Amino acid sequence: MSFKCSSLIKKTSLFNNHVIAHGKMTDFHGWSMPINYGSQISEHKEVRKNCGVFDVSHMVVVDFKGPDARKFARKLIANDVDNLKEDYDGIYSAMLRENAGVIDDLIAYKMEFGYRLVLNCARREEDLKWISLVSSGFDIEIKEREDLDIIAVQGPKSLSILSDLGLDSLESKKRNQGIYKDKVLAVKTGYTGEKGFEIILPNDQSKSFWEKILKAGVRPIGLAARDTLRLEAGMNLYGFEMDDSISPLECNMAWTISWLDENRSFIGKEALIKKFESNKHHELVGIMLDERTILRHGQKLFLDEAKEFEGVVTSGTYSPTLKRPIALARLPRQDKKFCFTEARGKLIQAKIGSTKFVHEGKEVFKERK
Repeated sequence: MSFKCSSLIKKTSLFNNHVIAHGKMTDFHGWSMPINYGSQISEHKEVRKNCGVFDVSHMVVVDFKGPDARKFARKLIANDVDNLKEDYDGIYSAMLRENAGVIDDLIAYKMEFGYRLVLNCARREEDLKWISLVSSGFDIEIKEREDLDIIAVQGPKSLSILSDLGLDSLESKKRNQGIYKDKVLAVKTGYTGEKGFEIILPNDQSKSFWEKILKAGVRPIGLAARDTLRLEAGMNLYGFEMDDSISPLECNMAWTISWLDENRSFIGKEALIKKFESNKHHELVGIMLDERTILRHGQKLFLDEAKEFEGVVTSGTYSPTLKRPIALARLPRQDKKFCFTEARGKLIQAKIGSTKFVHEGKEVFKERK
């Protein structure tokens, strides 16, 4: 997780609520956001065992509609919005450059009026500039929805909490499906590896909703725990697992590319095909250590003790659930079971395996055999 300083700090509609709850505020890409409310580890465990609520209103919401909305969406992202069968369904995908580098990862929703994208705040300016550029020639209307906030309710008890607040129709929904009621979009999705929901709602409703969630006994959770939760779940963070020099093939996002319609031409398609056929791209893997050495972003890894076949750690942390160090890393495509890193003047061995470490509170990491 990275933080950068800015002289113009934005505040979400819930800023005062965070201060009242003793949130430790920090500058996160120009937004004053709570990094924790006292204990990152305690907040992490609360989401795994019970339920937590996150303010993620710093995320960017963009709506577009018009005669060419579907045509534009099918060109803009690597996944295919035609896979969205019902209104309020969502898909995870990426916008790509012509060279197949990831501009940003996102969730696209099918709406009654057209489509809605939820993008990363750190990429706001670049994303909006790109969308404007490639929309030239399409008959669509694009609007950034700064009037909307996003609240995430995550954890095994999230459904029962939301059902008690009148969102009981979520019970029948599968992952990435949602409902729309009273200008509120509630979708079964999240960034923690737990059962959970993300609620997109008008600014003037968010404070009341937040307070109802807290009154139900749910604890607020900061960005620090959100980062360790997503890392245990093997979920990417822009600027770490991917950027516009990294293709989906190299950041465990190949599954977000839809190839079903051979006639669909999306941006970056030709470059992706060439990369796939060359089979020379690196891959994203999970790394687990038995020692207490924490791997950090940018740290070098080696596939043998001679320090050849170099790779790099993209994200690393101590896993509060597994009680050991874990990391995501980009390595040359090999069948090696172990890799090595250098710490305190010696080589330390680490296991290579799946990118997911924890799912719904249980260890799911699979070592290479």
